[in-house]
Amino acid sequence: MTAAWQRLGLRARLLLVGVLGVALALAIGSVALYTVLTLVSFRTLDDSGRATAADVATLVEQGRLPDPLPVTGNQIVQVVDGRDRVVSASVNADRLTALLQPGELDRALAGQRIDVPGSRVGLDSPLRVLAVPAGSGTTRSTVVVAQQFDAIEHSQHILRLTLLATYPVLLATLALIAWRIMDAALRPVEVLRSTADRISGTGEDLRLPVPVARDEIQALATTLNSMLDRLSASRARQRSFVADAAHELRSPLTSMRAQLEIADRLGEGTGSTPDLQAEVLRMTALVEDLLTLARFDAGTSPPDPTDSADLRPIVTDAVRRYDGARVPVVAELTSSHPVRGRPQDLHRVLTNLLDNAVRHAASVVEVSVATDAGHVVLTVSDDGPGIPEQDRERAFERFTRFDTARDREGGGSGLGLAIVRELVEGLGGQVHLGRSRTGGLAACVRLPLPD
Repeated sequence: MTAAWQRLGLRARLLLVGVLGVALALAIGSVALYTVLTLVSFRTLDDSGRATAADVATLVEQGRLPDPLPVTGNQIVQVVDGRDRVVSASVNADRLTALLQPGELDRALAGQRIDVPGSRVGLDSPLRVLAVPAGSGTTRSTVVVAQQFDAIEHSQHILRLTLLATYPVLLATLALIAWRIMDAALRPVEVLRSTADRISGTGEDLRLPVPVARDEIQALATTLNSMLDRLSASRARQRSFVADAAHELRSPLTSMRAQLEIADRLGEGTGSTPDLQAEVLRMTALVEDLLTLARFDAGTSPPDPTDSADLRPIVTDAVRRYDGARVPVVAELTSSHPVRGRPQDLHRVLTNLLDNAVRHAASVVEVSVATDAGHVVLTVSDDGPGIPEQDRERAFERFTRFDTARDREGGGSGLGLAIVRELVEGLGGQVHLGRSRTGGLAACVRLPLPD
């Protein structure tokens, strides 16, 4: 029950609690209404009978008892003496046999409710009977008044049907009204959620809408916006630091690279000079990647989706640059493939994918280009160890490294795939990782055709 309750949304839980509460209240109210109306109806009937009995008792005490007894409505009246003989009766009463038997008469005089079948006086409906003592001494007698209550039973039946028919309709109407009210009350929360989801998914520097009403939701939106302001300022400081650090490192690394090359040419290098040159090249590439991502974050150098380029020469040139690499890079190109984007951006995408594939391939890296449903699909695959399916999405995060057992020289910086995703999505495309036909990793890039 608890697990099922937790799976329900807030709106559904509130509605369920509200409907159950209203249903219980309506049920209690219906039972109370039925009970009160029934009691009032029978009390009115009893009061009418007592009034008639009191009038007849007064006539008995005055010795002016008429025969037949005058009554109103469908009341049946008998005056019975101490020997249970009928002394006087109304027109519709039996003049020979008392309506109540001796035991019933004693209980009626004691104030108990007595209901007898109407067949005793030739009626189909039951009778409600009460008895009142009249006279004193030797003239002591009893006034018996009987009344039909079939009209009350009929009214009870109509009331039951009415309550049973209106109960579900009223409950459904109230549930619908409650749903609309909760929908209106929770709409600002849904707006906050959707905006927060958009901020989380796109990284846009947005703020949550603040409702006009001065309530808890407004306070929540204000607090969350303050938090977003602080996060935005912190992110801006972080980006500024990365960009500044990369810029500051760029010149010293360039100088170190030049000095090492000069020392090597002049024969002044040592045995560690090649290692130093490789490390400087790696650091230079890392700095360039950081600068590229910093420009993406700042929006100063976004990919231009209005440009177009042909993938064929870009692939051919990129593959040629890997001649002599640790594994061969082969490309399958059959025709031209124009796509959306600038040549330098597309070249950066392909180069980053090839760097990653060559680094991990066992024997070969393959590049293929195909057309599929209005898109051009660029695939770079290798026959290396691949990436587990549960880790493939995480591979696009910055500084993600799965080859922790390798040295840093062979492992890369962990920024290549992050740059690929930024460039491809900026062009309106998609990139995902899968399993190649040789069991390695296949990076598939879907690029839109030019407008």
